Amino acid sequence: MRHKIQQQLTLPPDHPGPVEHQHARELAAISDLLDAHPEIVDLVFADFPKGRKNPRTGRPGLTADQVLRALVLKQMHGFSYEELAFHLADSMTFRTFCRLGQCQPAPKRSTLQVNVKRVRACTLEKINRLLLHHARAAGVERGRKVRIDCTVIESNIHEPTDGQLLWDVVRVLSRLMNEAKERHGLRFRNRTRMSKRRALRILHAKNQKLRKKAYLELLDATNDVLAAARRIVAEMRHVKVHDIMEAARVETICFQLKHFIGLGERVEDQTHRRIVFEEKVPANEKIVSIFQEHTDIIVKDRREVLYGHKLCLATGASGLVLDAVVLDGNPADSTLPIDMIDRQASIQGRPPRQAALDGGFCSKANLRSLQERGVEDVCFSKGRGLDITDMVRSRWVYRRLRNFRAGVEAGISYFKRCFGLDRCTWSGLASFQAYTWASIVSANLLMLARHLLDSS
Repeated sequence: MRHKIQQQLTLPPDHPGPVEHQHARELAAISDLLDAHPEIVDLVFADFPKGRKNPRTGRPGLTADQVLRALVLKQMHGFSYEELAFHLADSMTFRTFCRLGQCQPAPKRSTLQVNVKRVRACTLEKINRLLLHHARAAGVERGRKVRIDCTVIESNIHEPTDGQLLWDVVRVLSRLMNEAKERHGLRFRNRTRMSKRRALRILHAKNQKLRKKAYLELLDATNDVLAAARRIVAEMRHVKVHDIMEAARVETICFQLKHFIGLGERVEDQTHRRIVFEEKVPANEKIVSIFQEHTDIIVKDRREVLYGHKLCLATGASGLVLDAVVLDGNPADSTLPIDMIDRQASIQGRPPRQAALDGGFCSKANLRSLQERGVEDVCFSKGRGLDITDMVRSRWVYRRLRNFRAGVEAGISYFKRCFGLDRCTWSGLASFQAYTWASIVSANLLMLARHLLDSS
């Protein structure tokens, strides 16, 4: 019989027991791993500023241990800061993992963002090395067989075009000058509407002649805005303020104006060279974003253009990431294996016995150098003129290492799909590197916990 009103459900107990779920057991294993190495928390704690506030007043902040655990949860589940704040307020399993007490309020989004971004890339790299030592002691990963490959992590930017970059310069500088106008009455000619129309006209131009005409008009408008921004910066130096906060805001506006003026001049220069003089600008001289100016142009196999940074990864037989390097520019793969093997020797205390690499890393000089460093078997998936017996002891070993190398492709796909390594959403080069290592540390913690659970 159906009831008109749903019966009242019983409330859950105040202190529920542990959740019987595989992921809860994995989080518990990760928690035990972190507890087994208190020096990890010491490394994170060293990144936090000290002596700026009175510790006896105000609301208690997050501890270094809580910040590291929140960072791991964020990268492991692909949460935004808003989503992370919700789950820390809602999920008892996540609260337990992050050591949030029963009566401790969940941290807000802004609190999580400020604290998580304080953990530096070098700190996370040191944490990863501690985890690798633990894996070696537990017999999970000996580091005797490595596979090396490269991928690209994209920056969080829109598809770059010269017209859109010029429009970005105009609107950002105009926004900052508008604030100076409202606060101190400094005047300038607003060119945002005209610039936006010209940027749209460039996108929808029917032929090259109309597109070039719109470009020239947008360049003139950008030049006027840059000149006005330089004048505003000079005038703001003589603005009289009687408030400390207002003086700080004036300094901030001047700093931001000068920063974007420099970037705008670079954008204007490269657009002049490409559009007016029809010159081919080298990739290392281009700027593709005024918000993520560190972004490199990466061309993969002469067919796909990506905007971000090239990442060189070394993984082991267990699937753990043994090392990673965020590269500057787009160096050829053939220039990378020597440095990666030297780093492995530094991390593990000895060079790997076997190394498997893609055909792009192949060269006779690399083979000779790796063998001189103590690597017994070096397998390039495409020999490119090298005989198999020159690389490894037998064809059987070559086939095994070639198949082993293919596993790094699946690992890279896993890191990108599950740990956000496909696109960095943090701003700035230092944050880009920290984001990369945060994803790697989170992935290694989860894989190491699974190995330990399977062996127990």
